[in-house]
Amino acid sequence: MTRTVAYASGMPALVALRQPAGNGFLDALDRIWAAGDAVLVIDPRLPPLATDVLLRATAPSAIQDGDDRHALRNGIPVEEGDAIVMATSGTTNEPKGVVLTHQALRASAHATSQRLAVDPDRDRWVACLPLAHIGGLAVVVRARLTGTPVTILEGFDPTSVEKEARSGATLISLVATALRRVDASGYRAVLLGGAAPPEVLPENVVTTYGMTETGSGIVYDGRPLHGVDVAIGDGQRGLPGEVLVRGPMLLRSYRDGTDPKLPGGWLPTGDSGSLDAAGRLTVHGRMAEVIVTGAEKVWPAAVEHALARHPQVAEVAVWKRPDPEWGERVVAWVVPLDAGQPPRLDSLRALVRTTVSPWAAPKELVLIDTLPRTPSGKVRRAELR
Repeated sequence: MTRTVAYASGMPALVALRQPAGNGFLDALDRIWAAGDAVLVIDPRLPPLATDVLLRATAPSAIQDGDDRHALRNGIPVEEGDAIVMATSGTTNEPKGVVLTHQALRASAHATSQRLAVDPDRDRWVACLPLAHIGGLAVVVRARLTGTPVTILEGFDPTSVEKEARSGATLISLVATALRRVDASGYRAVLLGGAAPPEVLPENVVTTYGMTETGSGIVYDGRPLHGVDVAIGDGQRGLPGEVLVRGPMLLRSYRDGTDPKLPGGWLPTGDSGSLDAAGRLTVHGRMAEVIVTGAEKVWPAAVEHALARHPQVAEVAVWKRPDPEWGERVVAWVVPLDAGQPPRLDSLRALVRTTVSPWAAPKELVLIDTLPRTPSGKVRRAELR
């Protein structure tokens, strides 16, 4: 039997939920929330060591597997109104717990539904991304909070995704890797987040920008959702060129109690970006991931977009290595479309020189079988050596 965990002070607890994706997950989530507790979703695929690291970083008071719940030592309570603690899905291996309130989840759900003109009587969501990451869990939460039907798949499977569209599902959230592997034309709208999107997209695809700290995507096709403000740092309000966001769906704090927001409620994202005259946002990349080669700055995403168009490239990631002459050199890690006929470095350099800039052309090519990615599709650049 599931037992409510409570502190003598009456403060709500954080319950780590390790439950396979499916209808049982939504039932378990409802029960935990009904008891006034918050949820930390644990990916059942995590190995024991990684699970232990996550538990130490987030300090839940109990872990629930199905209907079995076990108390944990050194649990730290949450505040009234806290709904979920979500481990960041960034490209490092150090988990950080993001605390999102019920109020923030409602704001995110309604802003998304408004932009997409969701009709609970006509629409149905499909959740196929990992529920331990905000891109997957947000689908389930927004469906629950808006009364929109949702089908929770056990995981991403192209056949199942296409079958759901034929059976009447209209909305789905995917990452770029998944989009490349499926025919999603049967959906009314496809939210695309995680890694940078392909340059050419189907008409029903809506690109999203957001992060765990923003409760999923808050900018759709470059335009902020209702209630969301976007600005670019000017040195006084954030770092120069840094994307700043604020809105009711932002995190309350991190699990350790620190609040990353600046005065005025602005959240520094760590991304470099720009706004055009109409207020449309363009994100250039992570500020920490810029490559400085011969005093010139190179954004990996721009080079990746160019190289992805090469006919012999299946997947590509761009990062750097130390260089005695240039300081850092641009390196392309490529998964070839045909391992027997990989692309040549000179052809990749020519493509980048003519579409991005001469200094952005990769000086080295590394052929690789697969790219190291997070479950949300982001490349783990730190693992590119």
